Amino acid sequence: MITEWVRRTLRRIRTPRSSSKRLIVCPRCGSSKIKLTSKFDAWLTPKKYFCPDCGYVGPVVLEIEREKNGED
Repeated sequence: MITEWVRRTLRRIRTPRSSSKRLIVCPRCGSSKIKLTSKFDAWLTPKKYFCPDCGYVGPVVLEIEREKNGED
């Protein structure tokens, strides 16, 4: 019972709230297909990303804010 509560709380803490406003792209080729290399990244080890388009592996990614379409 308490472990389920702890899991839900940790999910809320770890989930970025503004993820829908930002796009993560590869610093080498600009692809948005970049993914974390492991589900344990940023929990046990530093974040490490992999890009299937150019083969980039590393901790650096670019975060780009998405433009608002017609809301201005």
